[in-house]
Amino acid sequence: MDNSMRVIDLRSDTVTKPTPAMREAIARAEVGDDVFGDDPTVKELESETAALLGKEAALFTPSGTMANQLAIRSQTEPGDEILVEANAHIYYYEGGAPAALSGVMCRCLEGQRGVFTGADLEAALRPVDMHFPRTRLVCVENTHNRGGGKVWSIEQIQEVAAAASKHGLQLHLDGARLWNAAVATGIAEREYAAPFATVSVCFSKGLGAPVGSALAGSKSLIERARRFRKMIGGGMRQAGVIAAGALFALRNHRARLVEDHANAKLLSSGLASLKGLEATPSEVETNMVRFGVWVMPAEQLVERLRARGVLVLAVGPDTIRAVTSLMVSPEDIEAAVGTISALLK
Repeated sequence: MDNSMRVIDLRSDTVTKPTPAMREAIARAEVGDDVFGDDPTVKELESETAALLGKEAALFTPSGTMANQLAIRSQTEPGDEILVEANAHIYYYEGGAPAALSGVMCRCLEGQRGVFTGADLEAALRPVDMHFPRTRLVCVENTHNRGGGKVWSIEQIQEVAAAASKHGLQLHLDGARLWNAAVATGIAEREYAAPFATVSVCFSKGLGAPVGSALAGSKSLIERARRFRKMIGGGMRQAGVIAAGALFALRNHRARLVEDHANAKLLSSGLASLKGLEATPSEVETNMVRFGVWVMPAEQLVERLRARGVLVLAVGPDTIRAVTSLMVSPEDIEAAVGTISALLK
């Protein structure tokens, strides 16, 4: 790839870079020692995040994986079992952490684009018997990454929550892109979060902060998670420098996610008109586009596009994922579609 070429990066919304205003907020950040509880910017971020999610407390973490794994460790014991959708980030992309860090088994439910039902949950439950692991926690991912940015409806969540409550199970929400779900539906984050004991959210994806996620829940659960954060090396010192970027993103970049959703629709519509590809604009609910490739292996198309300055990811032998973010404009989308069209011809 020519270094002077304009690069259109659609690999993920994790590629976002701080805006000049965010950099200024980072430079001005008040800091302290967060392990001692002395960092005012971290405390402000945690307080605002908890309030937005309708929870008593929140804990700042370096990554969404850490936030998810702290939720699991705080609500289970080694030998327990958690229920997750088969393509969930917790199961698929977190390096076997549930087993390594919490000593728990994952029992996978087959969902539709990441969404499962209360009946699916109940069908997976084992009888109470000392031969079986004890099921303790149910995890939901909203929006669902491998489901192509699929949004869970409130009704679907309530159905799963009712089934979990019936059997005495706790609920965790992997809400890395919960901000996108809220913007797409107009439903407040706290309403989505209400049935869950714990909720993780990410600041470094669509919101555009350089680093950071958070875990929210009751004061007692978050204090327990804080201990485990320290145990696995997540205690930070003058973390206000990175918390300031997250706080700026939380206050200023949530509403603009609607632009990313519109760009994703624009991209899918453009791809749907090209021969050799299969895209379904009606399935684009947030900022993710998955499309099929029939004229060559997906990885081959990815490499050819890279040489022309368009970056996407192969997520299967014949499937590509593209993700819009604040780094991508409508003009970039049109240029990307034009590049793909020319290459296919």
